[in-house]
Amino acid sequence: MLGRAPRHLPFEAGATLIELAVALVILAILLTFGMPSFSEWIQNAQIRTASETVMTGIQLARNEAVKRNTAVEFVLGNPGAQGGTGWTVREAASGTIIQQTTAGEGSRNAILTPTPGDATTITFNSLGRLPVAMLNLDGSSIITRINVDVPESVLAADKSNDMRITISTGGQVRLCDPHISATGDPRSC
Repeated sequence: MLGRAPRHLPFEAGATLIELAVALVILAILLTFGMPSFSEWIQNAQIRTASETVMTGIQLARNEAVKRNTAVEFVLGNPGAQGGTGWTVREAASGTIIQQTTAGEGSRNAILTPTPGDATTITFNSLGRLPVAMLNLDGSSIITRINVDVPESVLAADKSNDMRITISTGGQVRLCDPHISATGDPRSC
């Protein structure tokens, strides 16, 4: 027995309670500092999502007008309301719905503000252009610009990446950043 080597216990895998506690403290610190940035990123992503969804709807209306060789309308569902990002594309004469989205789809905090303020519709003629008189078939004003933002109660104005959709008389739809004023920058309005 004297000549025998001591037996070693097998290596135990895993973490101790102290190691787990340290890891949790580090994770809590990272989350504390990261959550405001993450929340800001989510709200700005909602602005971008709402902008792209509305722009896609407007482009769809233009394409359908050319394809069907008839006037097609893009109608905002509830502009000015939080989550009012729903829209409908329909034939102007018959009212036949071509495509529709629900309010708040993907962007429950986004607010759409059309110009002129009382406008809710864009009508494209069979050439994919806006009418010369800049009036819809019912005589109402045509939307020429849509600002997309979230309320300041959700995200401070200085942290918000607002977007703007512009519609030219030729029917071109463009997404831009109203805060960029540098000439030559393709993101500027």
